[in-house]
Amino acid sequence: MGSKDPRPTPAPTPVSTPKVDPAPSPLVPESDAPKIAAFTHLHDYLTYARDIGGSDLHINVASPPVIRKYGRLAPLPRTPFTAAETEALLFKILTDEQRQRIRTELALDFRYIIPNQGVYRTCIVKQRMGWDGSFRIVQSRVPSFTELGLPEQLRRLTEFNQGLVLVTGPNGCGKSTTLAAMVEVVNQHREEHIITIEDPVEFNFVPAKSQINQREVGAHTKSFSQALRAALREDPDVIMIGEMRDRETVSLAITAAETGHLVFGTIHTTSAARTIDRILDSFPPDEQPQVRSMISESIRGIVCQQLIPRKDGNGRALAMEILLNTQAVSNLIRERKLFQIPSIIQTGRQQGMILLDNSLMDLVTRGVIDGTEAYYAADKKEQFLKWAPRIDGIALEA
Repeated sequence: MGSKDPRPTPAPTPVSTPKVDPAPSPLVPESDAPKIAAFTHLHDYLTYARDIGGSDLHINVASPPVIRKYGRLAPLPRTPFTAAETEALLFKILTDEQRQRIRTELALDFRYIIPNQGVYRTCIVKQRMGWDGSFRIVQSRVPSFTELGLPEQLRRLTEFNQGLVLVTGPNGCGKSTTLAAMVEVVNQHREEHIITIEDPVEFNFVPAKSQINQREVGAHTKSFSQALRAALREDPDVIMIGEMRDRETVSLAITAAETGHLVFGTIHTTSAARTIDRILDSFPPDEQPQVRSMISESIRGIVCQQLIPRKDGNGRALAMEILLNTQAVSNLIRERKLFQIPSIIQTGRQQGMILLDNSLMDLVTRGVIDGTEAYYAADKKEQFLKWAPRIDGIALEA
């Protein structure tokens, strides 16, 4: 532990305190080693990863199979794969057409289904030592708001008839799951025509009050932009865009939101202000004033989320930044004062807004996550440290 003097140095460094929490249970039980040693098919590894609550499986040359669970990597107790073993495992699940494509393109993304077992978002690539495979485990059932611990503010964002709602964050932070839960609220409570455009389709929606059509990039359409352009001619009420990757898709999404549709989408950004910046930066400078005006009117809310390992080792906790569009927010967007958005969020808690760092502080205060994990996830690290010179799980060097 550092000095008792709480004053931070110009470059404070977080270090763990001597406090010892109960050790988390191992990600992979040692008792499973004999069972794992008997695995011969990729299905065995995928089924096991799903059964123990993993989110990803990695098959790599010169490495044992690795499962990601609660955001942490855990190698399975098995000898490392040879190049021949990985190729045999991975290519066995491919169709003849897929084998031909991957030999030419040296990479392949697709949705792999094990009947009556599960769906996996799959990527197989060629690398220096051979073929590697990554499998994201897709949950077949859309989880509810309660199961995910989503705040009520997000439910309110599903009640608009038109506008743009964005869920953002880094890879693996649960954006698709949050988006699916919001779309499912619409499905359960409103009579709407919903079109989803995904890469790949992750959740299979079952129509309730709404009619739902799901399209997968690569399988049902060539690109997000092509599918979105077609969707606008299909009399939709709600459109979900799995990822807004390029300028054309972003432009079409804004247009759809302006012309009477409720549009949900995701972007890889870590704060509300950066999200708006990213959208604007995708357009040429001469188009940005018009886009700025369109966003100021059409945006309904931006949800930036991260998943942080829990102190007890059992899962990850959800931290969120929530921006809701108010007249003040709209004015800041139009007037190119995005740097003031955090202040608006800070003072808008009664309206349901919250900064990511405040969400992290709350999780630390409640003992859900430790301070070091919160510090690394914080948006404004220097300001985060000023919140308290010493918090549970983090100490400052004097």
